[in-house]
Amino acid sequence: MCIRPATVLAPMAGVTDTLFRRVIRGLGGCGLLMTEFTSSEGITRSARKTLRYLYFQEDERPIAAQLFGANPKVMADAARMVEDLGYDAVDINLGCPAKKVVKCGGSGLLRELPLLEDIFRGVRAAVKIPLTIKLRAGWDDNSIVAKEVVKMGEQVGIEAAAIHPRTRLQGYAGKANWNIIAEVKQSVKIPIIGNGDIQCPEDAARMVRETGCDAVMIGRAAATNPWIFAQMREFRETGRYTQPSEADRHCLLSGYYRKILNSNAPDSMGKMKQFACWFTHGVGNGSELRRIVHLARTPGEVVENVERFFERKAAVGGNPAHEPDNRENRSTTVRA
Repeated sequence: MCIRPATVLAPMAGVTDTLFRRVIRGLGGCGLLMTEFTSSEGITRSARKTLRYLYFQEDERPIAAQLFGANPKVMADAARMVEDLGYDAVDINLGCPAKKVVKCGGSGLLRELPLLEDIFRGVRAAVKIPLTIKLRAGWDDNSIVAKEVVKMGEQVGIEAAAIHPRTRLQGYAGKANWNIIAEVKQSVKIPIIGNGDIQCPEDAARMVRETGCDAVMIGRAAATNPWIFAQMREFRETGRYTQPSEADRHCLLSGYYRKILNSNAPDSMGKMKQFACWFTHGVGNGSELRRIVHLARTPGEVVENVERFFERKAAVGGNPAHEPDNRENRSTTVRA
């Protein structure tokens, strides 16, 4: 599986469902999409709520499913089911800091390396598609184990690793220590994907320069600026990138909300309000837009309020651009 361009949408709970992933794919520039992290226990029990996280459409390829869990057999069975569903790769979540996930996987496994090795071996033996991992630096500053975990994974047959160089105890606070990404990259031969504190194309270029990573993964920045992957591609090719116009923002937000409305999902209101919290920070008078979304009582009312909001706003002309910083254009290959 060749990831080109060498950019990955990070798995984000409650965000990277099929609708959001297709928004990112439609805007261009993203080499690999990933699902929300999904419970291996839920998959193997065929829990309807869990299985809906694994729905995807063909135009989302290449796409990887991310699993979490702490039982080697259950993780292996879930990975086999993912392969049967047609996913291009499976990823193991070793990064989620949420308490309820840590109890049964996620970053909690960074404290149980013998168990983690059993999970790696079980899942690797269960599937033929590429197997990757996404992990944090360690549990805390006194237990930085990223290099050890990735080396262990490489020996077992894992094809790539994404490093978020914060500890579990850090959560999303403080600064990501990119030096950890560089250290891991120098210690293994498999592709390393850098993640953490990338807010714009310049940051991505700097991460590649400073760490030598083979690809970059974007999470929260993609939720606030879904154009970031397209901007990164433009930046690599031209040394500059355009900002979305007010009309672009209107089109994307309106289209996304209408897709949610038409999906009849049980959590439609929640998704609309959540996306408003992320995306509207890039919209002029975004606080007012957030207010009217949160005051709406139905998904249909949200769509109507958004349309009225943009109708009242004057069109903003011109697309300001940023100047050159780096023009690197890379791809990375993950082989089964």
